[in-house]
Amino acid sequence: MKRVRQRDTAPELLLRRWMWRAGHRFVTHSAKLPGRPDLSNTRRKWAIFVHGCFWHGHEGCPKSRLPKRNVAFWAEKIATNVARDARKEEALRKLGFDVYVIWECRLAELTSVADQDELSFRLPRRPDR
Repeated sequence: MKRVRQRDTAPELLLRRWMWRAGHRFVTHSAKLPGRPDLSNTRRKWAIFVHGCFWHGHEGCPKSRLPKRNVAFWAEKIATNVARDARKEEALRKLGFDVYVIWECRLAELTSVADQDELSFRLPRRPDR
């Protein structure tokens, strides 16, 4: 588990490129916010978490299957991660932030520019200059 990255993962870097290209400006892993969201904009009050399907227990996703060995350990570990994620999101919502969760499998599906524009969803943009 030492090799598993917590920040600057491939899905996160992909999302960051798309968001920047779409005109959204953000800070990565802000220590000032609870839960250190992967991307955040404090002025516009939004935060994004990029979740790996396995580590965060994405229900219904084939990537989130439990390993066949040491099932009890992994079930507890992933349940703890899910509970921690819920606490982080709630703390940010109490501060007035819109919180978005982007799943690793969803990012892998987005290939066209139209899909990427759809991903740029409801985030408030900075005014055009």
